[in-house]
Amino acid sequence: MLRSKSLILVGTWLICQAGFVMGCADAKGSTVKGDPLTKAPNVILIYADDLGRGLLSVEGQKIIKTPNIDRIANEGIRFENAYGAMFCAPARASLITGYHDAHGDKWNISSGGAYMNISKKTMTQQQIESKINEQLGEVPEDEVFLPQVFKEAGYVTGEVGKLEWGFSATDAQMKRHGWDYYYGYLDHVRCHGFYPPFLFENGSLVEIEGNTFVNCGRSTEKETEKAYEERWNMEGKTTYSQNLFIEKILKFIRDNKEKPFFLYHPTQLPHGPVSIPEVHEEFKNDDRLTQIEKEYASMVKMLDDHVGLIMKELKDLGIDDNTMVIFTSDNGHEIYYTKEGRILKPVRNMETGAFFDDITTKFYSDIGGDVFDGNDGMAGVKRSNWEGGVRVPLMARWPGKIKAGSTSTVLASNYDFMATMADLVNFPLPENKDGVSYLSELLSEKGEVHDYLVYASFMGPAIVSKDGWKLRYFAKEDIFQLYYLPDDYRESHNVIADNELKAEELKQILIAECNGDLRNGWFKIREDVLPSIRK
Repeated sequence: MLRSKSLILVGTWLICQAGFVMGCADAKGSTVKGDPLTKAPNVILIYADDLGRGLLSVEGQKIIKTPNIDRIANEGIRFENAYGAMFCAPARASLITGYHDAHGDKWNISSGGAYMNISKKTMTQQQIESKINEQLGEVPEDEVFLPQVFKEAGYVTGEVGKLEWGFSATDAQMKRHGWDYYYGYLDHVRCHGFYPPFLFENGSLVEIEGNTFVNCGRSTEKETEKAYEERWNMEGKTTYSQNLFIEKILKFIRDNKEKPFFLYHPTQLPHGPVSIPEVHEEFKNDDRLTQIEKEYASMVKMLDDHVGLIMKELKDLGIDDNTMVIFTSDNGHEIYYTKEGRILKPVRNMETGAFFDDITTKFYSDIGGDVFDGNDGMAGVKRSNWEGGVRVPLMARWPGKIKAGSTSTVLASNYDFMATMADLVNFPLPENKDGVSYLSELLSEKGEVHDYLVYASFMGPAIVSKDGWKLRYFAKEDIFQLYYLPDDYRESHNVIADNELKAEELKQILIAECNGDLRNGWFKIREDVLPSIRK
């Protein structure tokens, strides 16, 4: 999927690289997609964690109200057919690199848990980062990353929250990717707790006073009386990570209000295990919910409240009209609690107790016990190649530029975000990137669209065409299934027997996108993640 840029733009980029163009050193003078009179907008990307689109009231959620996130859609554009990836690390790598996750050779994924060695006093930060960098190897000089696109267009770049790469990241990586500033975790395993004893800020370890748990206060997922007591025992759990993040986010916005900036907030919310400082007032007396469901709902509610704080800050600083705010999620829905008689993990049919075979039976909220219907009625959850595992919310707001209340039905993926932002700031990407810009769609103009999207999963790869055909490969059984999504939202009817030519057409495209081997789209933790360096 190639994009061409004019020779003028390529020349401008080369001059920018040499530092000779004022508009590149100061993006106040940059153009926006051919409009020389439009000041380059600030861009804020809020990247929710395991937030199935059904958890938002703008998508039909009945229990949790999300007015601030809804506002982005209601005052901007909402995408009907947006896709993330099947789980955390590949989704983030796709976002940062602009490649889909079924190639098998575009990046290495590091193991998590390395930075716990600091609390255990078995390794230093420098030793950990050295080993991770050695595992990952050298990054090609001509590789381009998302923050780099903004940085070379004259933006100040900042990342606050969960790590942006793999399961362990390093300061060297963050700088190579193009971040001017970052604050948060560098380790996915530590992100499973919300009370970190330390975080990282621009390469420096910052201790969080009063947080004492090596595992950052991670709770257990099975709800018992003992688990409840441990979760709410706040000894050694003084400061909740998301509260630290929102402070840094607001400060970054204030500090850079006079400059064009790109702010990326990969939040932990509502990734589990469930943990929240207090149950939100809206759920305390909600008889529809168990205690742990109230806590989980409060995690979603906190995310919405913090989106509201960000939007208010933009308005108070007078930069709201010149800021594009995008909200999406890394992958589809996941269940982060289990309670006998209510919902069980691994997920299963609560009516019969049977596990799903993911061929003829699959997870649906109504038979799996998810009171929130987080996957919005679709089949499957995180890690699967069912729609509920990969379809995500995507909405964007830019007052005066994006038409309020608009809806798009084009295919859009997390690996399109880089192409879209490069289009926005007139940055020429290498032609081997997989993404297609949806900037024209944002601006209600006609432009290039995907013919299809592909993605990997723990089950195998899948492909979805722009006219709604979906072919999924179930690697364990070496079978293909074909669905026509416009008539089969729940993926209930495998129609491959009656559409063999369509299935074969999609199969050949999928094989080619997997670099000739469908196994490149079959994610397996032990094979696809680098060895742990934990001691």
